[in-house]
Amino acid sequence: MQVYKKILVTIDCSPVDASILRHVAPLAVQNRAEVCLLHVAHAHTLDQRRALRTRAESCMEIYCADLRAENVSVSFLIRDGEPDEQILKEIETGDYDLVAMATHGHKFFGDLLFGSVSESLKHKITIPLLLLKP
Repeated sequence: MQVYKKILVTIDCSPVDASILRHVAPLAVQNRAEVCLLHVAHAHTLDQRRALRTRAESCMEIYCADLRAENVSVSFLIRDGEPDEQILKEIETGDYDLVAMATHGHKFFGDLLFGSVSESLKHKITIPLLLLKP
């Protein structure tokens, strides 16, 4: 039985990505689901934007190659802007069945200082949200 057909995985090109990818790969294979990796470059200058996008492309190509080696159908997107806004926009237009993301484990003060994308998403989306603690 195919529970998920299309899974959106948010990626921030940090060590926490490995934990969510290790979890999503077998889930995608089991469901024969497509996986779309999404990175949102949150930049304040053009130079920073270029650097973040270049780093993200390299990161995404490696992740895609790893997932393809596990027989996962995968693609990637890189967007610019506020992460929660861009993720919501992609969810609305992408026909996804599941959103998967790793949390960074911020505690109360970290969430106040940095905000929490997962906290924002869990209140705004209507599809299942898989949060995995790294």
